[in-house]
Amino acid sequence: MLAVDLVADPPLNYFAVAWITFQRTSPTGFAVTMNSQAILISSIVADYSAPPSFVERSFGEPLFHAESEVIDLVFHADGTLWSMEEAGILRQWNTEGHLLARVYLSDLEDIWRFSPTATYVASGANEIALWSVAEGRELTRIPTEQWVTAFAFHPTDKVLATGHDDGSICLFQLPELKLVKKIPAHSGQISAMAFNADGSQLASSGDDKRIYVWHGETLEKNHEFSGHTDRIPALTWHPTENYLVSVGWDTTARVWETTQVEPSILLNTHSDQVTAARFNAGGQFLACADSDMAIHVWGNPRQAQEKFVLRGHTDLINCLAFQKSGLLMASAGADCVIHIWNLETGKLAAGPTLNSINNVAFRASSGTLYSTAGGVLRAYDATTTQLVPASTTQPLIAADNVAISPDQQLLVVCGKTERLQVLDPQNLTPIRTYDHTKGPIANPVFSRDSQTLATCSQSDGLVWVWKRDQEEAVLVIPEAADGCTLEALSFSPDGRFIAVGGIDFLATSGTDGSLCVWDLEEKDKKWSATYGVTALDIDSTGKYIAIGTHSHNDQNKVYVLDFATSDVVFELSGHHDRLNAVRFSPDGSYLISAGDDGTIRVWNVLSGRIVVARQSETVVQSLVFSPDGKSLYVGNANTTSYQISMQKLLED
Repeated sequence: MLAVDLVADPPLNYFAVAWITFQRTSPTGFAVTMNSQAILISSIVADYSAPPSFVERSFGEPLFHAESEVIDLVFHADGTLWSMEEAGILRQWNTEGHLLARVYLSDLEDIWRFSPTATYVASGANEIALWSVAEGRELTRIPTEQWVTAFAFHPTDKVLATGHDDGSICLFQLPELKLVKKIPAHSGQISAMAFNADGSQLASSGDDKRIYVWHGETLEKNHEFSGHTDRIPALTWHPTENYLVSVGWDTTARVWETTQVEPSILLNTHSDQVTAARFNAGGQFLACADSDMAIHVWGNPRQAQEKFVLRGHTDLINCLAFQKSGLLMASAGADCVIHIWNLETGKLAAGPTLNSINNVAFRASSGTLYSTAGGVLRAYDATTTQLVPASTTQPLIAADNVAISPDQQLLVVCGKTERLQVLDPQNLTPIRTYDHTKGPIANPVFSRDSQTLATCSQSDGLVWVWKRDQEEAVLVIPEAADGCTLEALSFSPDGRFIAVGGIDFLATSGTDGSLCVWDLEEKDKKWSATYGVTALDIDSTGKYIAIGTHSHNDQNKVYVLDFATSDVVFELSGHHDRLNAVRFSPDGSYLISAGDDGTIRVWNVLSGRIVVARQSETVVQSLVFSPDGKSLYVGNANTTSYQISMQKLLED
């Protein structure tokens, strides 16, 4: 349910301005009503969250996925998380990753910073603006003589410190942004600032690679530190003790006592530029992020007691935030994804699971779409797009891969463990469990008669073949892709052959992988070809095999091969990044390809020509057709799934 009361006519370049209350179904199946603190919602013309026009239905929501680079985070006292994006989008999330509110503020500013209580967010460029977070509206805006390069809020939210490109520091009274103090501080632009816990001291760093500590009201200089050999992008004070931590592009974090001029210790376990730092509210943890996409967590930085190194981001980490109470930490940055970490365990508590893939399967007999978005199996009614109630009566099932048998009677899931689970698709109760020698287990695929199941063990290069009613594997194929990683499997229509594709990541040139076709009756290899394969499919007649390829020279092409001879029938170019899925339509007329470039391409199988190329707003990770070929189901990297009408895709 979406309750909307229009409060203004849409101005130019805006769709609507509305007060919105969200009611959505939680992952546990219960309806949860969320009043987003009366957030004033507005949307720019390019509505980032809307699916493409060719999408008929959308399932799920983008859990902890932003639309542009995230540059600041803060937890509210109510436990929700606020994020601010480079594109000027303010969002509120619950700690499970569900979006509670979204408001577009402005895309004219260079920097944004939340106040500690999440009351305000400040933005800066050649002006300074103060915004109400709860209302999503601008409170005050003033021009500045010098470009704004850094912000720091006083812990009471009554004062805002600003740093500028000429090295000056200003103090403004809030909320009216009344200038109360300005001093020349550094010989280069200000790179970072931070108030201590009671606001009595303000630390600043500049491009002069120096750190100064100022009186919080008078801006009289109390201390001066030097030692960093490169830019200092972040400063943070211990919340209860009188010491400061700085981090630099020189790969170090440094602990500074206000009683001495030299750092008391260097935390130099980072392998790349350190970009962000933050203490939790109790001071038990210091987190430092670097451009190696790692977060180092220290239990006692004075003693260099490193507790965890957290990995999961795929690009630069810009910001960290701790929950006011408890041991949850949020991180985000240039990969447009937010992670929530549990610092008791050092594990990911919420957010996109590391290396998880949103695989989808469609059960036509019940009209159910299954998805593994976020590493958890979910079932959706394909008509209403709602979670199927039966799927919420059982504990959440961890899964990265899912497949449905062609006879619609079996659902198979697997993932990072060594178990392959066969489930009743109606109620998701277990029917059988197969154990492999090593995990993770991936790429489950059924033969067309539903009697044979194959999967691969990604850590040891084995393909396992199982008969439906037998407890033990009937065949294990070692080095199934000639020693390469195992990326894709597909049965021939008669079930006699299985195609296996993989990548040689150690190759520095050449073909970068292998495609092998195995005869399951003869237990021997039929043929092999040298392609780095990331996706494959065999058409319903068994005449063609399509592969998505990867190579070190970024030649991400689709090849259609003659299945009997391995000869190239078509070489299809157009994708600009990794191909994650290729799929023949049930009638064999079309071949669909999609991948990391976010495009969905339709090829004519008879001519090898492109029919249409559509741009999605997210990476596409998996494709599956409905049995009648009228609908294409898509698994997206942003944890959503789509139903696409083939007719609309071709005609749109």
